[in-house]
Amino acid sequence: MKKESFVSIAELSKDKILYLLEMSKEFEKTPNRKILDGKIVATLFFEPSTRTRLSFETAANRLGARVIGFTDPKATSSSKGETLKDTVLMVSNYADIIVMRHYLEGAPKYASEKAPVPIINAGDGANQHPSQTMLDLYSIQKTQGTLENLNIFLVGDLKYGRTVHSLLMAMRHFNPTFHFIAPDELKMPEEYKLYCKKNNIRYVEHTEFTDQIIADADILYMTRIQKERFTDLMEYEHVKNSYVLRNAMLANTRSNLRVLHPLPRVNEIDHDVDNNPKAYYFQQALNGVYVRQAIICDTLGLSLETIKD
Repeated sequence: MKKESFVSIAELSKDKILYLLEMSKEFEKTPNRKILDGKIVATLFFEPSTRTRLSFETAANRLGARVIGFTDPKATSSSKGETLKDTVLMVSNYADIIVMRHYLEGAPKYASEKAPVPIINAGDGANQHPSQTMLDLYSIQKTQGTLENLNIFLVGDLKYGRTVHSLLMAMRHFNPTFHFIAPDELKMPEEYKLYCKKNNIRYVEHTEFTDQIIADADILYMTRIQKERFTDLMEYEHVKNSYVLRNAMLANTRSNLRVLHPLPRVNEIDHDVDNNPKAYYFQQALNGVYVRQAIICDTLGLSLETIKD
């Protein structure tokens, strides 16, 4: 199988998404496999990350690969003025695949055009987070038994939240109805609403967050108000506590409802929600290991048939 970069969820067909989810199921059955013995995975994180980096590194280690890389660009030659092109060309000499998180939108795409090894996008600015989207899809499919015809409520930072942007694009294949719940300052950007219209995705917008509004949700996807995306801290202070999910709000929701969150959480989900059986965000994070095992293997050219063997 040809080695290909994994940089945009918009480029994945429905069949490809379902294929990766099927591969993820295989890794959940047996996570520890030494099928990448001798391979080296480089993790280049130009932007801080805990969950995504550790998830990718765990995935690589469980596959038998070695991991190199950095988590602080200030300790690399990029702080001396080295270009992204030179960095990825240099690292390509040492690794078989590069996992990259970058603060600039489009940086992983650019890197994939310059590097001789595959690039996996681990998040680029406010643009996309495709591996997070795949674990979101896996979590949705696992808890709902399907990806089709679901009511998905996206809450919080819909302006800068790359996870919700990527999820919206991925769900175009599965006939969803979205509910966008955000303050005016953080509402879903027009470009994504136009994307919905172009792809016949139904959506409803709300500025209030109440138990009545979320009563029909199958998936309640909470997001953090991202302080680091704001240039005006007064604007951040105004919206940071806009919506908080409390346990009592889930009392009259559907029995199949699951609460997702890409994490880290700040104060948008009360800790009293954690013990509710509808809370799924920590299991969601665990699912990321299996999904990222699938992404790494697929990107390196290993097939589902190889995994099953």
